[in-house]
Amino acid sequence: MEFGALMRKMTQAACDGDGAAVASCFTEDGVYHDVFYGAFQGPARIEEMIRDYFHRDATNFRWDLHDPVSDGKVGYVRYIFSYDAKTKGAEGKRAMFEGVSVVALKDGLIAAYKEVANTATGLEMMGYGPERLARIFARQGEELAGRDEVAGHLPG
Repeated sequence: MEFGALMRKMTQAACDGDGAAVASCFTEDGVYHDVFYGAFQGPARIEEMIRDYFHRDATNFRWDLHDPVSDGKVGYVRYIFSYDAKTKGAEGKRAMFEGVSVVALKDGLIAAYKEVANTATGLEMMGYGPERLARIFARQGEELAGRDEVAGHLPG
């Protein structure tokens, strides 16, 4: 399947709450690394993430993709993602995020999905206070600092 079509299938299925259809876009050992919820590997875990996290915490999803590009091994696509929050204190507030999906491909399926996203916009739209934002941003910073590819960027 062409990369843009694969990504449209995956993102629409996520919006629809169809975890099995999302998982079908991945290799058997594929990993979906969500910017908020972390890494989920394999079909059962990917289905769980869609069912037990995405649709627990939000509703009325919209995920628009822009400018997908791929060489057959790696793909990138810009997106705008929004939803109505169901989380405590943010119920009914519309959140909107901009990001880029970074996708490793194998045999026409997703072997690894990762997001680089501007989460501040949506979290602010949901009314998250400074303390809550600080915890989220600290966790994101720790995740980034823990990657092998940042060696040399930080002291020590």
